[in-house]
Amino acid sequence: MREEKIREALNAHWQASAAGDFDAEHDIYDDDAICDYPQSGERILGRMNLQALRSHHPGKPAGFEVRRIQGEGNLWITEYSISYNGRPAYTVSIMEFRNGKVVHETQYFSDPFEAPGWRSQWVQQIG
Repeated sequence: MREEKIREALNAHWQASAAGDFDAEHDIYDDDAICDYPQSGERILGRMNLQALRSHHPGKPAGFEVRRIQGEGNLWITEYSISYNGRPAYTVSIMEFRNGKVVHETQYFSDPFEAPGWRSQWVQQIG
């Protein structure tokens, strides 16, 4: 799959995810896709289980913002934030494609934290 097509598929995926369109959101996945959540030690096997898990989430996302999509070939990374119950979760999704579908995704989730004052002389606030 050419990179332009993968980027189009990713844009459609993230738009559907933000809109809560679970069917369109999961079109990007192969039937046998694997999704890993390393922080909780969970692995979801198959597109159907992934869609079922996400559609039963008790704290449906209320906000969604893609910050950056970067990749080439069959490996693509998306940085985005999701708001659950009024709190942002900063997320990185690493997707591996084969034959135009995601066969493996790894997602990392992080809560925001206050920047410590000791490093303020070396940093800028980005948002």
